Amino acid sequence: MDQREPLRLRVPHPPARPGDAPDFSYLDVPAAGSAPRPPLDADPAEVRPLADDLIRVLDDDGGAVGPWVPEVTPDHLRLALRTMALTRAYDARMLSAQRQGKTSFYICSTGEEAISVGQAYVFEPGDMCFPTYRQQGWLIARGQPIVEMMCQVLSNEKDPLNGRQMPIMYASRDADFFSISGNLATQFIQAVGWAMAAAITGDGHVAIGSVGDGATAEGDFHHALTFAATYRPPVVLNVVNNQWAISSFQSIASGGSSTFAARAAGYGLPALRADGNDYLAVLAATHWAERRARAGLGPTVIEWVTYRAASHSTSDDPSRYRPANEWDAWPLGDPIDRLAQHLRQLGEWDDDRHQQMLDEVGATVAAAGAEAERYGTMLDDRHADPRRIFDDVYAEVPEHLRRQRAELDALLRRPADEPEA
Repeated sequence: MDQREPLRLRVPHPPARPGDAPDFSYLDVPAAGSAPRPPLDADPAEVRPLADDLIRVLDDDGGAVGPWVPEVTPDHLRLALRTMALTRAYDARMLSAQRQGKTSFYICSTGEEAISVGQAYVFEPGDMCFPTYRQQGWLIARGQPIVEMMCQVLSNEKDPLNGRQMPIMYASRDADFFSISGNLATQFIQAVGWAMAAAITGDGHVAIGSVGDGATAEGDFHHALTFAATYRPPVVLNVVNNQWAISSFQSIASGGSSTFAARAAGYGLPALRADGNDYLAVLAATHWAERRARAGLGPTVIEWVTYRAASHSTSDDPSRYRPANEWDAWPLGDPIDRLAQHLRQLGEWDDDRHQQMLDEVGATVAAAGAEAERYGTMLDDRHADPRRIFDDVYAEVPEHLRRQRAELDALLRRPADEPEA
């Protein structure tokens, strides 16, 4: 008989479970400033080592070191710090609204604010963002009124999307923010297709696509890389590796054997791996990729190493699958604290100014929340007018939809106690 050992599957496991001490020994954190910066027109093979490295600018003391230090003014850094703090305060308010039953669902971006805010400030108006979840910082940085954002989450009378989307699935033409999709990775192929169209028309704009680490296991992720490698459109493709999908550790999607950025090498694409909690690294890596795309040098894949501090969504309980204090032990720290520390080191910030900023953004969010709730919440009956479902779909409304709208109008005018014909 055959005495060979039976074959077995290898199932990746997280390094720590509930009740264990957090363990980030799997994450190699090189010294800030140690990653080389290749020239803009470098061959993808020359860039390959950066898919395994980690681009970091801010050191442990808040200093900016190394070849990736961006040219940025203290005024911009203060603006970015406020925008990140405003994003976090907005999240806290809407999470509270969900817990109070005022909305059905919410997703926080806590710990990931530097990525969305930094990228919003790098790209130009007209460049299109194809987002994943947790990129509300882009909208806030681009000046989207937070009252409108709140109304979308509350699905009330002033919902700018007319009640058509789940809460947090924002869309804004003014902010160059494509509609968030609940289907994972669809935005990657959409970003590549939009960038191909931009190249064909010669309009000079760039597309930005983002997925989470879990979405890299979807077929659309690989289809997007195939088209990006073949046609080399002006697109920046982000993988936001926040260590956890809804309940599975990132090694399930990565196989635990390589980085997500390294997947780009198989397609012949340049890839960077950067510290997503380091605002200066976000600016530098994004700007490198954006300039490369705008110069006609093709796509870049960027893996952002960050941490999902909050639950995946309000439908998720992370205490069931990870240590409760993992966020406190995350070796790359809090992006807001790190940028504030850098400003202090520059002599451009202090504790009093920081507290004043936190108080100001808290008051701004509280006032916006009170205004948004005046237009309705799930606790009352003031929701988006169902007749608006027919708006903004067709330039010329077809006859069958006109009939349906007339039927809906008649139904909505009928008294509640009148039987249907």
